[in-house]
Amino acid sequence: MRLQVFCENRMGIAREILDILVQYEIDVHGIEADHAGRVYLNFPNLEFETFKGIMPQIRMIPGVVDVSTVPYMPLEREQQELKTLMRALPEPIISVDPKGNIVIANNAAQRILKLNGEQAKGTPLKQWIKGFNVNKWLAQKDRTPQSTFIQLKNTTYLCDIHPLSVSAYDPDQTVQAGAVLTFKSPERLGRQVSAFQQTSGEFDMVVAESAAMKKLIRQAKKLSQLDAPFLLVGDIGTGKELLAKSCHQHSLRRDHGFVIANIGGMAADAVDRTLFGGVENGHPVEGLIVKANRGTLFIDDVELLPAVSQQKLLSFLQDHQVTPETGDMIKEVDCRIIAATSDNLLECCDKGEFRSDLYYRLNVLTLHLPNLQERRTDILPLADHFITRFSESQGKFVSLSTAARNMITQYPWPGNVRQLENALLRAVSLLEGDVLEPEHLHLPNLNDDENLNFVMDDNFEGTLDSAVRKFEAELLRRLYPAYPSSRQLGKKLGVSHTAIANKLRDYGIGKTHQKKTPKTH
Repeated sequence: MRLQVFCENRMGIAREILDILVQYEIDVHGIEADHAGRVYLNFPNLEFETFKGIMPQIRMIPGVVDVSTVPYMPLEREQQELKTLMRALPEPIISVDPKGNIVIANNAAQRILKLNGEQAKGTPLKQWIKGFNVNKWLAQKDRTPQSTFIQLKNTTYLCDIHPLSVSAYDPDQTVQAGAVLTFKSPERLGRQVSAFQQTSGEFDMVVAESAAMKKLIRQAKKLSQLDAPFLLVGDIGTGKELLAKSCHQHSLRRDHGFVIANIGGMAADAVDRTLFGGVENGHPVEGLIVKANRGTLFIDDVELLPAVSQQKLLSFLQDHQVTPETGDMIKEVDCRIIAATSDNLLECCDKGEFRSDLYYRLNVLTLHLPNLQERRTDILPLADHFITRFSESQGKFVSLSTAARNMITQYPWPGNVRQLENALLRAVSLLEGDVLEPEHLHLPNLNDDENLNFVMDDNFEGTLDSAVRKFEAELLRRLYPAYPSSRQLGKKLGVSHTAIANKLRDYGIGKTHQKKTPKTH
């Protein structure tokens, strides 16, 4: 029989309840109390007359509000739920004490060990596993979660090992209580990954809490079902490649390849050979368009296509045929083209840098990706997503402080999602604790970009040109993390992106930049 007593949180009230049970010589099996003012009692079933005598006496204790029977104690429920969960989980799970002895082994682990729960309890785990010294790890002062391959009874598993700790008398301190090991078989992991890939698309990986992104995803899902080429337009770092892959995964071509062509920084002949095939080092090279047959080819920075490649791409979009430079016969290719740009292609057409007929061929279907400033309600969900991903890969449990969350929300993020991702990757990787503060993010102060405090020594012996170059290099080095492309930096400083690309290359800042090949028709 179990009783639930609602009462005031008064010292000694539990003792007064127990005194009544002692009067009736009732053996109490258990007693629990919670912060809500409830006391739970577990004792053998009583005769009705005895029960009828006890209940009024308990109700008369000062501070008692009500008494009722309950089917179970709170701890009994928790234990039963835990046992049900452990029994249902297909992965072997083993809990050990600080000395490495087994405390709990679920049903899956018992089947592998060929022991029941009582037989397994108290046995050293090290006698069942190979490939990881659990006792040595438990002896370490600072134990971090581990993911490693371990042999359990001569079968290899991917094992997640998490330390257990309980609160000590001092609320700011914890006591190490052992660890929990979860074993996952490679076969089961493979089946889970396959099932996930079959039932979910890349759109599930796109964070879309804002109205702007929800609208974009709705449009993208509709356009992905069509087989015409389309164009993605958005600032650098807004996620054009992820959206292109999502559209491919949502299309009828999902069972075939998604091929990416990054042509930025390539010479004209290299771009042509990469896309359409040719000869390299005396050997024929198959182009990416042919490799993407029956699938999708994603061309990033399409505005950088040289004139010859623009003409060939236009011809391909018209007749779906490719003629390699090797002189091989014409190949019929069924490939969908998704192009992306961070530039204004109409302006490029006006300047003669991009073919207008190719633009209108690509611009049959268009999606405009908002920058991070236009989707501010996505910033914190994105940050939480990145922190979770980076933390898990490094065996950490990292969270954002309130101050850091406020800072992330208010920061302008000129480099968009890519800048946010890179800033959090660096912060999580270097973090020594488990809470990210604003100072861990090392974000450029965009309000102080112009105030570089460039001071010249009185004994300076250089030339004006060397002084200007020194200042210029420092300025670009300061701005690049917030504006991580020649186009963004050029716009910020009022200089052409070609000039900025050359200076970044000269000063060794960021990625290797090459001059953009002039385009002529």
